[in-house]
Formats: sequence, structure tokens, C-alpha cells
Amino acid sequence: METLCSALVFPSFRIRTSAFSKCGIRASIAVEQQTSQTKVALLRIGTRGSPLALAQAYETRDKLMASHAELAEEGAIQIVIIKTTGDKILSQPLADIGGKGLFTKEIDEALINGDIDIAVHSMKDVPTYLPDKTILPCNLPREDVRDAFISLSAASLADLPSGSIVGTASLRRKSQILHRYPSLNVEENFRGNVQTRLRKLSEGIVQATLLALAGLKRLNMTENVTSILSIDDMLPAVAQGAIGIACRSNDDKMAEYLASLNHEETRLAVSCERAFLEKLEGSCRTPIAGYASRNEDGNCLFRGLVASPDGIRVLETSRIGPYAFEDTIKMGKDAGEELLSRAGPGFFSR
Repeated sequence: METLCSALVFPSFRIRTSAFSKCGIRASIAVEQQTSQTKVALLRIGTRGSPLALAQAYETRDKLMASHAELAEEGAIQIVIIKTTGDKILSQPLADIGGKGLFTKEIDEALINGDIDIAVHSMKDVPTYLPDKTILPCNLPREDVRDAFISLSAASLADLPSGSIVGTASLRRKSQILHRYPSLNVEENFRGNVQTRLRKLSEGIVQATLLALAGLKRLNMTENVTSILSIDDMLPAVAQGAIGIACRSNDDKMAEYLASLNHEETRLAVSCERAFLEKLEGSCRTPIAGYASRNEDGNCLFRGLVASPDGIRVLETSRIGPYAFEDTIKMGKDAGEELLSRAGPGFFSR
């Protein structure tokens, strides 16, 4: 159908799948699958099938092809789309159907079973524990971690009239919105891919939404952004903007490929944030935010936050220390222990 290849145009913004259209994706996958019948792929990349997930898989593929001549040959790399439980169940909030592992479980199983060779994930979807027989040794360079505000009627959250509805599936965003703007309402079962959420906004189901700027950049859809929230106004999710690539723990060849792509500064920052999340035993039921970055002195600056879903209670902390693996892990854990102590019993079981 022609509509699959063309952008959907709404009054004030433009929705498209990405720089490579849906038809381009499907055509590429069809070619890869056809090629794989005559030539066995050297490397199979497992990914979800959303436009953003495919953009991340293709970014990984392109980096591998640029770094390794044998992978640049036609048919050497195959993209394998895997539908996860989280993709299938869109009618309920994530917290009600099992949390973040819903977007990785089936891909991890395919990796362990040998159906794929590497798995490409959005790091904020990856649980703090990794399945047995897998490792995640590679993070690509991190994209912009900030959240984007998108609305057809207001320039910012502060400009929304009292009673306006903001759509977000994230309890982290919900709690921080309500903490600063208690007169707003939040529709928390606002799920679907980027294109679906923008369509719901254009239909007037909500008056505004927040999306990760990283995803919009990777899809070349930043023209839809109304404004960008600062880190001070909206602390990002743990590992937001980071891509992680996993392989089997006994697959030295794949580990070698991934080592050539790893961006160590991103890996250390994400490790700090995930240590914080692990200490808090965070899930989709608890609003948690965390961000580590290199400051102007070359040290690691970490900021962490936990909140009640209604935004009434927000606890924050920060740490500064050496930008080295053991130090960043220690900072994350220590910050988590502090907020656990300050929150008190019952805070995380609400």
C-alpha cells in the first residue's frame, strides 16, 4: 500500500517511521531473508520489530560492517525480528503485566537457543539481572538522555491549562510531572511505539506527551519536538538513550566483534545507573530516575531520584567520584542505599 511508504501528516506535526521508511525496512529484511537462503549469515542480529528497535539494529549492523570487512559482504549480517510479550499486550500498563523484562525475554531466549548471535536492546528495557549464559559487553555511544515535550497547544508543561491530560506510560515521568504541576492529569496507560503515541496526541486523546529525545533523534523525527526538558526538570530513566548489545557468554567471536563497538564512557555511566537501580530493586511499579555523566573535571557525577507515583514524595541524591568501573558501581550502590534508608519501610511496596 502506498500509505505505508508515505508520511502521515497532521495539523502541526509530521509522523513518519524513520529516515528509512517502513517499506525500506521491509524490503531490506526481505532481501536479507532471501539472501540467507543462498548464503548462511555470519552474524544474526535479534531485535524487536518497532521502527525504533529496527533503527537501533541497523545502526549496530552498519557499525559492524564498517569495522569488519567480512561482515560488509552481502548477506553476512541478517536482521531477525522477534515479537516480545510487551509488544503483544498494549492494553494494560507495563506494571500490571510483569515489568520491563517483557521487552527482552523472548529475544534472550532466542539468543540462548542459538537462533540469533547477538541481541540489540534499549538499555532502559534491560532488567538489572542478565539471563544465565549471556553477557552484555557492549554499549554504543549514548544519545541525548533528555525528554522531549510534544504538544499541539502548549509550549511547555508550565503552559498547559489546569486539568490538561499528559499521556505517558512512564511512572517516572508521571511522578515528576505531578510533583511540579499537581494541577495536571496523567494518562498512564499511554503505550505504543512513537508513531502510535503521536497519532493519539493528534487525535486529541491527550493534550501533551513526553518522549525520549534519543528515540526521536534515531528516527529522524525531531521536527515533532515542541521543547526539550532539562535534566533539572525531568531526570531521565536509568540507561535512557543507551543501546546495549548482548551475546552468549561462551561465544568468543561475537564478544570480539562487540568489543570493537563498545563505548567505554557510556558503559561506565550505564553501569553506575544500573547499580543504583539494582540496589533499589526497581521495577515498573516504582518511579526511579538516575543519570551518570562525566563532569568538566573528568569525574563521574551521578544524580538519583525515587518518588511516590502521585508525585507527593520525591527523594533525590547525588554523588561525585572517579570515572572508573569499580568507583561508578560503588557510587550507584551507595546512592541507592541512601534513598532506601530515607524512604523507609513500605515506600517501594505501594
